[in-house]
Amino acid sequence: MEKQLVTLAIHTYEKAQILKTLLEAEGIEAYIHNVNQIQPVISAGVRVRINEKDLPQALRIIEDTQWLSEATDEQGADENAPRKVLIPIDFSDYSIKACETGIRHAARIDAEVMLLHAYFSAYIPSALPFATRDPIVTGTAGNESIQAVYKRVQTDIENMCTLINRKMESGEWPRVKYNYILKEGVPEEEILEYAKEYRPTLMVMGTRGKNQKNIDLIGSVTGEVIEQTQTPLLAIPEHVPYSDLSECRRVAFATSFNKRDIEAFGRFVTIFKEYPVQIELFNISTSRNEWNEIRLAGMDEYLTKQHPGLNIGHTVLRDGDLLDSIQTFVEEKRIDMIAFSTYRRSMITRIFNPSIARKMIFHGNTPLLVIPI
Repeated sequence: MEKQLVTLAIHTYEKAQILKTLLEAEGIEAYIHNVNQIQPVISAGVRVRINEKDLPQALRIIEDTQWLSEATDEQGADENAPRKVLIPIDFSDYSIKACETGIRHAARIDAEVMLLHAYFSAYIPSALPFATRDPIVTGTAGNESIQAVYKRVQTDIENMCTLINRKMESGEWPRVKYNYILKEGVPEEEILEYAKEYRPTLMVMGTRGKNQKNIDLIGSVTGEVIEQTQTPLLAIPEHVPYSDLSECRRVAFATSFNKRDIEAFGRFVTIFKEYPVQIELFNISTSRNEWNEIRLAGMDEYLTKQHPGLNIGHTVLRDGDLLDSIQTFVEEKRIDMIAFSTYRRSMITRIFNPSIARKMIFHGNTPLLVIPI
């Protein structure tokens, strides 16, 4: 009987080899496909494939070992460290919108900015590092595709820098110190890994918002980063009417009435302490529960005492579909931004039950501030 193979992951060559070795050490047959990608028409990335029957065990192994994640930083954030804003870009219009928002925020808090673009090369030999600022050409002399991909990406980032410089010189955008880095690999992986290394105060990413196709709920880079980030992330939809957070007057903060939300609220206040905003607490459960009003009122009172000077109110969502209820609340209260707390969840959970924050980036055109705890 022919084996039924399924794709478990798509990585660079080195990472695919690491995953293959890990799986085989646990008794799972693994195969690597699309290694010799000489022609650009071949789908980018090296695929790790396994027998379909081994998929549940393979997912558990990946989750238990956390093989791709770096060790947790036990030192904590340094309050005296320079403030940084990381802006992953893909040169789209909504990416430029996010870039402007990130630069304006950086100027407000006196932070430096790093632009990050992650890209696939057409051919990924085993000797190629995970990331590079310079083109590394190996293999046959006739392999022009590597150079072509790098030159295209280099041209795109230089054009982006020219645009930024022009807008800063004209006074349209504030002047900030910024730089850029190019990383080769799967975009969401490279963004998450670099964020751990760079340690930004805030990450700003663009998204198309509710005009995205439904299939993008699964494949969006911003969605993937939202699910796994350990850095506060601001997702800016394409059609947001403002590009300066000082124009954001009313921010809704989602709560499920647990201790994590209180911790997340503290981080939220730190990010927004430069902006005078009205904060509206709301519940993320639409079940008919008379305790929602009591809990929200209690949390309102507690947070007001803990953070004197803040303008805090609360609203109980209407019963019904959660996303629709949130959208109705946003429209009625004229909410300019929604803040969600997130926490690390298993891979299986992320696949079959995407977070509310991830669903919201495709459901409306309201910016989302995701605060990991």
